[in-house]
Amino acid sequence: MSVEIIDLGSAPEPAVVDLCRRALDLAEDAADAPSILETLTRRAAAHRPVVLLGAIHGRDLVGVLVGSVSQRDPRLGHVDLVAVAPEERRRGVGRALLAEAERRLAALGATELLLAGNPPFYAWPGIDVRYTPAICAALALGHTQDRTAWNMTADLADGSAAVRPTDAAERRLAERGVTVRRAEPADVPALAAFAREVFGGAWDGELTGSVGRPDAGAHLAERDGVLLGFAAYGSSRPGWFGPMGTAPAAEGMGIGGVLLRRCLRDQWAAGLRSAQIGWVGPVPFYSGAAGARIERVFWLYRKPIGQ
Repeated sequence: MSVEIIDLGSAPEPAVVDLCRRALDLAEDAADAPSILETLTRRAAAHRPVVLLGAIHGRDLVGVLVGSVSQRDPRLGHVDLVAVAPEERRRGVGRALLAEAERRLAALGATELLLAGNPPFYAWPGIDVRYTPAICAALALGHTQDRTAWNMTADLADGSAAVRPTDAAERRLAERGVTVRRAEPADVPALAAFAREVFGGAWDGELTGSVGRPDAGAHLAERDGVLLGFAAYGSSRPGWFGPMGTAPAAEGMGIGGVLLRRCLRDQWAAGLRSAQIGWVGPVPFYSGAAGARIERVFWLYRKPIGQ
């Protein structure tokens, strides 16, 4: 099938959102298409180079790709999203989009192409293993599986472990001089610095994207004005939790469980009945603290480009 690959600019039009709703086979992804595209384009473009491509057949938009350059390592190009109209699959649309993305990102200086999330603005850690056509395309185009990642789901129904009160645990922390409270915009510089210094990575950006937004938020723990931990939600989309971190010196005090459930209770109060804990590290912690279960598994791929 012959398609024309065009530049869609920096902001997704309604036709792009509609195509993604149809192309994302998992119901939760289709429902989140508007917020996913907002995160990957408008919000991300303020911090890093973003490529938004469309595949046109005749006069119809039949495919969309969002790519970007890592803001921490410009040698890394990312494919953040690929969506092909269901009726046009296995006709070379995805291959054409990926080939053009590879060319564009190489021109921006990337030497590796990752089919993986580009924090702090990402849709998924990688390719959900249930998106079989995407995995087939990655392998056919010479990508090598790099890592495996997973999300956990926390049930936010009334009475669930994830939304149980934290009052007693907060009183115990207060007896040890620890204050737990909601983070305010004035806290962002200190939170971002704490995240960078203690954990590295892109959590500072995710925290900045959570505090002060109506559909997102964060909570923190401190003692004598010194930060001990944080937890945030809504940076990627309203139904996702993360990131969360506790200073090594404060581990074992119960701070993480309190901060986690405070955030999950916010999401519950907003009407959500489940929350995705994204790109999880400590599975036993989230299972014990919130009754969360592993539900989504992602494969991450990479290949050298521009050589």
